[in-house]
Amino acid sequence: MKATEAKFLDFLKKSPQFVIPIYQRTYSWTERECRQLWEDIVRTGKDNDILAHFVGSIVYIERGLYQVSSQPPLLVIDGQQRLTTVTLILEALARQLGDSQPVEGFSAKKLRSYYLLNPLEEGEREFKLLLTQTDRASLLALVKQKAQPADQSLRVIKNFAFFEEQVKKLGANLPTLCYGLAKLVVVDIALSRDQDNPQLIFESMNSTGRELTQADLIRNFILMGQEPAHQTRLYEEHWRPMEVSFGREGYSKHFDSFMRHYLTLRTGDIPNVRAVYEAFKSLARTPDKAADGVDALVADIHTFAGYYCAMALGKEADKKLAEVFRDLRELKVDVAYPFLLELYDDFANGKLESAEFEAAVRLVEAYVFRRAVCKIPTNSLNKTFATFGRALRKDRYLETIQAHLLMLPSYRRFPNNEEFRREFVMRDLYNFPRRSYWLRRLENHGRKERVPADEYTIEHILPQTENLSAKWRNELGSEWQRVQETWLHTPGNLTLTGYNSEYSDRPFSEKRDIKGGFRESPLKLNKGLSSLDKWDETAIRNRAEDLAKEAADVWAVPLLSAEVLESYRPRSKKPAGYTIDDHPQLATGSPMHRLFEIFRKDVLALNPCITEEFLKVYVAYKAETNFVDIVPQKSRIRLSLNMQFHDLHDPKGLAKDVTNLGRWSNGDVEVGLSKPEELPYVMGLVRQAFERQMGNAETEA
Repeated sequence: MKATEAKFLDFLKKSPQFVIPIYQRTYSWTERECRQLWEDIVRTGKDNDILAHFVGSIVYIERGLYQVSSQPPLLVIDGQQRLTTVTLILEALARQLGDSQPVEGFSAKKLRSYYLLNPLEEGEREFKLLLTQTDRASLLALVKQKAQPADQSLRVIKNFAFFEEQVKKLGANLPTLCYGLAKLVVVDIALSRDQDNPQLIFESMNSTGRELTQADLIRNFILMGQEPAHQTRLYEEHWRPMEVSFGREGYSKHFDSFMRHYLTLRTGDIPNVRAVYEAFKSLARTPDKAADGVDALVADIHTFAGYYCAMALGKEADKKLAEVFRDLRELKVDVAYPFLLELYDDFANGKLESAEFEAAVRLVEAYVFRRAVCKIPTNSLNKTFATFGRALRKDRYLETIQAHLLMLPSYRRFPNNEEFRREFVMRDLYNFPRRSYWLRRLENHGRKERVPADEYTIEHILPQTENLSAKWRNELGSEWQRVQETWLHTPGNLTLTGYNSEYSDRPFSEKRDIKGGFRESPLKLNKGLSSLDKWDETAIRNRAEDLAKEAADVWAVPLLSAEVLESYRPRSKKPAGYTIDDHPQLATGSPMHRLFEIFRKDVLALNPCITEEFLKVYVAYKAETNFVDIVPQKSRIRLSLNMQFHDLHDPKGLAKDVTNLGRWSNGDVEVGLSKPEELPYVMGLVRQAFERQMGNAETEA
């Protein structure tokens, strides 16, 4: 590597050509970054005391270690955003200058001949900067002042328009811009392909531009190390089609999420959102993937990206599947995608029938919605769906999914009809994050001709206003305030209408009888309102209970016979037969007995799903698996927390890292408990182990 300081314009002038390799991301600066650079240039040009303005480094690969006097094109691995943006500024300035030259060296002809074009070259060698496929044609059309291609680059065009406007605003102050551009300084860093590792340097760069996405890093990791012909083939056959499928804006917005779901499926672990790249490198370097080769890995990613676009981005061609995916997207069940990707792959390969696939997706939807209505915390959903595939018996696909859902333990349970109906009746579903979703689903359930529910607004039959009219108060009775507060936002009082403004705060009888009122409504949700004489607490509750029954059919619980369900239950292990009496350090009368009794009560109170098991050497407390074990000792209780030591928040430093040390019990964290006063703090540590197992730990931090 050789690095030298250089003036940006001199660097451009001496360089034969910059080429952005196909593995690089597209031009991505927004107006925010462009405005910042523009203001820096203008500020520098105005101030004679500022001799230079540093804008970062340009890192490129040469065949040998030479500076920019060498003739081959320079492959840019860092600095694309600044190179492209300065090019746009220079083109905008050249168009404004025309035949004038306000500052020596700054005329339209010289700007194009020195910094934008190689006038003696032909074809693509004529241009100083060649971007990747998505942006290349747009930039070339700009610097040649030709019409834009049909598939133009949004960022290139928008940013050029921004700079054109800014240049025009300068008016007679164009010399300020010229002086500012002349003061720009970069670090010219030339790499030798034979001597340097471009990938490691690329990863370690702290660019002054936009932060690289995990997708950028993954694409570069895959392509950068390949020979040029191999790079081109992988990009054109796999990566470019993925970029097109996601769309220009969708790629930067959704591809990182897709890769996280893909890695969860392939590894069984949920990577941190900011460590997707590291997780991908680990997967790519496993013996199996390394043996299969990079082509097989990229092809696999391409295949699953297609499944993801179908489900998450509305690209599904099958109408019935497209409908269920739309409902799933509206409910925002992103955590289910690792499981659904596996289902889609089996569907695509003929292992799962279309009707069963549709039914499976509806079960996922029902599971998530029922839990939301019943206010069951979502913190276990990540792990539930990440490991769901392990339970599948693919010769009885749908039955397996139903059985697994029905057997999930209490904190991950599929709420039954009794619980769901009870909660649905009283739940505030107006302030539910996706309130239009559940109303639309109820309205269209069983319909062959779907009602465009998005064209309707949500109506409170009993109005929201605090100052209810005398008619409403009389209809509700003496406890009208309590009735309004209790039932206002519940399903029984909510419906859809196209006449929201006409209904306003009118009494119920007027809402029912006016033109377009409930009597004339074509909506299924309003069925029955026409026959009511008044709208009071009884009417609201009755309608809520009717809707709850229908909701239980819309978001249906799996139906399996007791015999079939029993066949899926794991055979219980024969009890070890140990009791507290087998641990004399804990038995009645021992010094640790009272402390143990307090501890076990607090641990079991964390969640109803927790079980206690006495073993030969220690006592285990389990949810899915052991999260804390205790080894009784004469003067203390030794706790083993089943989590990694570096994940534990332990301000007092009581815990000890016992990773790789031989021991009875499970876990890498050891904590001693010797007196009751220590218990509140120690329970805080135990709770961390439990919540991490339940998926309650922040996976995005």
